[in-house]
Amino acid sequence: MKIRRHIIVIGGGAIGLSAAHFLNESGHDVTLIDRGDLGGGSSLHNAGLVVPSHFVPLAAPGMVRAGLKWMFSPDSPFYIKPRLDADLMTWLWHFAAASTARRAMRAMPLLRDLSNASFALFEGMSRLDGMDFSFTKNGLLMLFRTGEGRASAVETAGEASRIGIEARVLDAAGLHDLEPEVTFRATGGVYYPGDAHMTPALFVEQLAASLATRNVRLLTSTPVLGFETRPGGIEAVRTPKGRLAADEFVLAGGAWSPAIVRDLRLRLPVQAGKGYSITVPRSAVHPRIPSILEEARVAVTPMGDRLRIAGTMELAGLDTSITMRRVHAMIGAVPRYIAGLNPVQTEHAEIWEGLRPCTPDGLPFIGRFRRFENLIAATGHAMIGISLAPVTGKLVAEIVNGQIPAIDLHLLRPDRYT
Repeated sequence: MKIRRHIIVIGGGAIGLSAAHFLNESGHDVTLIDRGDLGGGSSLHNAGLVVPSHFVPLAAPGMVRAGLKWMFSPDSPFYIKPRLDADLMTWLWHFAAASTARRAMRAMPLLRDLSNASFALFEGMSRLDGMDFSFTKNGLLMLFRTGEGRASAVETAGEASRIGIEARVLDAAGLHDLEPEVTFRATGGVYYPGDAHMTPALFVEQLAASLATRNVRLLTSTPVLGFETRPGGIEAVRTPKGRLAADEFVLAGGAWSPAIVRDLRLRLPVQAGKGYSITVPRSAVHPRIPSILEEARVAVTPMGDRLRIAGTMELAGLDTSITMRRVHAMIGAVPRYIAGLNPVQTEHAEIWEGLRPCTPDGLPFIGRFRRFENLIAATGHAMIGISLAPVTGKLVAEIVNGQIPAIDLHLLRPDRYT
């Protein structure tokens, strides 16, 4: 018999909200708290891509070499802000150790299974009353311009086919057949028909509104100040609004997760990976299919009457400043791949930054901590947090319910670096 429990979810991004949703569906009482506003980490203004095509972990073969090439250029796709930081040094050491073919091959089927399960859950959530977040199943294009870009995209397409993800390699004529109203300057691309996109702010806002109608308590501007513990577990969190006790606790604090649990003497190797997005009004050229510009590492997503340009990975700590040089580099990359999508004046654009929680091996932390039996991790999703939000929430509910999770979580255990 399932026991009704009181659960506190720490973090109000897409993952925390999804956990609250599935926990509530399972019959539990849920309180969600967030240090700021709901979705304020990196959930509201990301690229909005739901991507089974992203089965290669961030720590992949060649990433260390590419990172060394890019890391000292402030307008490159991947940048590490030089600083003396022991946690960053440890993270980079683990990242280098994880960037092997063997580790990547082990992670790929797991990321595939997580993505496919999340895709199906998105479809179900999109049919709920009040949930219309523009979930659109048009696939995704990986566009390339150079021989090196083509080789990388085609190699990934081959790996995709090997693990059962459909990928079609297209030349320039194939791109035109797929998007006849768009003039591509890319020399070709890989089309992943099984991907989708949505408007992430609508997903967050509508899911929060749905939870509120179901008596889920949503407390914003409520940072965790500390914990009250018992042997092997947690009794309560301390907040500016008082002591909040519960039976179970879910850590979904994104890039802030390591700081949240430092009081518990838990060390999570998570680095904040800053990303940017620029949202502009729809122009005469408006692609139907979202794309990723292979060499530039920039995503271009249609969102109703707007277009969103998103990308970059900047390891600079919990730094929320905006570097306009990187913004201009992203905008300038677009017309090199798609004709007519010319750079816009930034005063007419909505510019945003968000901090994504990155683990050294590119796999999220999902599961119970050994030292605290009633603390569950749901963080570390890097650039695919919005894509994996529903499946993470579902897995958290299965853990709380004492079920065997539908997906093997061994590689995702939160204690794997301790």
